[in-house]
Amino acid sequence: MDPDIEQGYRLHQILSNLNRLDVDRLDDADRERVETARDLLEEVSLLTRPGDGARADAHADS
Repeated sequence: MDPDIEQGYRLHQILSNLNRLDVDRLDDADRERVETARDLLEEVSLLTRPGDGARADAHADS
């Protein structure tokens, strides 16, 4: 499998697993960790998508 495709697949799997967590059952600290991880993985996913380089630059500055 192409490494870029494999990396994208892994990011998708991790995000899917985080989205399935029942965060209401977690304590506040763990809930915050899950939300932070989800946000960071979504940002990385946007940065690693092939396509328009200008879009990646806009997210890298934030």
